[in-house]
Amino acid sequence: MDRSLITDYLYIGAKPKGVDAPAISQLGVRLIISMVAHRRPAAEFSEPPLTALWLRTFDFFLLPIPVDVLERGVRAALPVIEGGHKVLTFCQAGRHRSVAMAAAILIAKGYSADEAMAMIARRRSRADPYAGHIERQIRKFATQWER
Repeated sequence: MDRSLITDYLYIGAKPKGVDAPAISQLGVRLIISMVAHRRPAAEFSEPPLTALWLRTFDFFLLPIPVDVLERGVRAALPVIEGGHKVLTFCQAGRHRSVAMAAAILIAKGYSADEAMAMIARRRSRADPYAGHIERQIRKFATQWER
């Protein structure tokens, strides 16, 4: 299972398989956010104690991740984190969409967009929060969240 611990409450990963559900649960993860458009998360990710949120998004510069989708993920993640549990966000490769979602969660927790992107880049070598279509949406989210 490809995953990186970003903070004590947040993981970013590439698309896990259903057989990974027990290992994910043992990490203390209770919410799994899937940012993969074309395939529903494995059914095992919706079996207690896990919950899955499927945010159907694409990794294509002409179809940027809608800011309201990032907000929806953040609103699901915050109560889980405040309850002392962890969140795993994933996309196909763990480079862009899951990174944008993780950055949005960090921003909601008080980090600036620059701090969030730098932390993610340091802690997940394959992450690319500075890809133009991803960074732009992270910054848009930060601006909207501040309001």
